[in-house]
Amino acid sequence: MTEWPILTVTIFLPILGASIIFFIKEEETSLSNIKWAALWTSIGTFILSCLIWLQFDNSIAEYQLSEKHQWFTDFNFNYHIGVDGISLFMILLTTFLTPFCILASWISINKRIKEYMMAFLFLETALLGMFSSIDILLFYIFFESVLIPMFLIIGVWGGERRIYATFKFFLYTLLGSVLMLVAIIFIYQLTNSMSISELQGNFFSKNIQIYLWLAFFASFAVKIPMWPFHTWLPDAHVEAPTAGSVILAGVLLKMGGYGFIRFSLGMLPEASEFFLPLIMIMSIIAIIYTSLVALAQTDIKKLIAYSSVAHMGMVTIGIFLVNQQGIEGAMIQMISHGIVSAALFLCVGVIYDRMHTLDISFYGGIVNNMPLYSVSFMIFVLASVGLPGTSGFVGEFLIIMGAFKYSSVVALFSATGIILSAVYMLYLYKRIIFGQMSNVKLKDILDIDFREKIILYPLIIMVILIGIFPNIFLDPMRLPIELIINNYEFANAK
Repeated sequence: MTEWPILTVTIFLPILGASIIFFIKEEETSLSNIKWAALWTSIGTFILSCLIWLQFDNSIAEYQLSEKHQWFTDFNFNYHIGVDGISLFMILLTTFLTPFCILASWISINKRIKEYMMAFLFLETALLGMFSSIDILLFYIFFESVLIPMFLIIGVWGGERRIYATFKFFLYTLLGSVLMLVAIIFIYQLTNSMSISELQGNFFSKNIQIYLWLAFFASFAVKIPMWPFHTWLPDAHVEAPTAGSVILAGVLLKMGGYGFIRFSLGMLPEASEFFLPLIMIMSIIAIIYTSLVALAQTDIKKLIAYSSVAHMGMVTIGIFLVNQQGIEGAMIQMISHGIVSAALFLCVGVIYDRMHTLDISFYGGIVNNMPLYSVSFMIFVLASVGLPGTSGFVGEFLIIMGAFKYSSVVALFSATGIILSAVYMLYLYKRIIFGQMSNVKLKDILDIDFREKIILYPLIIMVILIGIFPNIFLDPMRLPIELIINNYEFANAK
């Protein structure tokens, strides 16, 4: 137990910020105050998350900085939170991206600004709470709470087809989550425990594990999303405002991967082994099929959305390889994809704010007018492709290394994803940046301004930092991953 509840303060600081914003009158003179209140709240939350990292001990596999308070006296439900090496970087990723989301919305959002900023801060609290939860019911409450602000962000501030995209996103994710709730109730009935740390291992028979695994899979597969549950994602991305796409691609897709590691591998090892071939087949289809679909897109956001499905296919392969390289690679890939995909959507937002179109054919030759933008975009494209020296390379390299231990065929198909991503991302870059500026509307397009530099340059630094010094991020997660693998191997050795 810690002397002061740093984790609780970090989780609920955005709610405090949202409460302050609530009492600010939404008048023309006070709009700036609302934006600054949201920005400083998110920066404060990020600073607190960095303090958590500084206090973190890499030599401990178990949860740290834990806080436990009885919640329901009649049931064994607790407010139980903590961090380990797996959840630590998910928390840091969330707090790191939120200030950029607020900055990205500084000019583009001009209606219901108060509600918009409050929605983002509520979303941050829900995400931080979910990644910190050690109690399953608490995890579920935060997991579901994410839906509400995201529903509003897309549905209120989205594009022309926002209602369709919002309901599609909501129904897909809610359907899976209902099955997860049933599984959670069943687990409690069997064990009288809701503690994730206590339930790590092999507490259930193989048959029960299979049913529980399918229930959790329904929820997490939609969230990642895996093929064929991915169709909501392109629609959500296209209709979402820029910041909505950033947080959706950057953090929300990682909820599924985190859930697979924590629940599927951690609690249901025999079922995970049983379904492993199915996961590999679905992931390979996702990598190849969605890469080819991405190549056929004419909308910039849709192309990046399909690329996200392909990249998350690599993540699911890495997770279910259940070896050190595979899971470490999946974790780094989730962190890298969180930063790179967020940055790509921010880059799209830059030109969308100027031209108000996402049609690839509209652009071309903007390198002449936007050299700084072109260089920034290039770095993120190369990171997405997996160029050595960038964050994308580390994750993909580790996953393919882990895949070779399992099957050379899986490794080969995984590697095709890298080739295909190079094809569609470089095609996108060529169409937008190079060539002749045939569209007269682009003649006066301006390069990135000071605000946009503040958004993009820190992301460039992170992409290169992870690519050159991956051990900074690998060391804290090494022991928790070893613990999960050991429990998994012990369960399946019986």
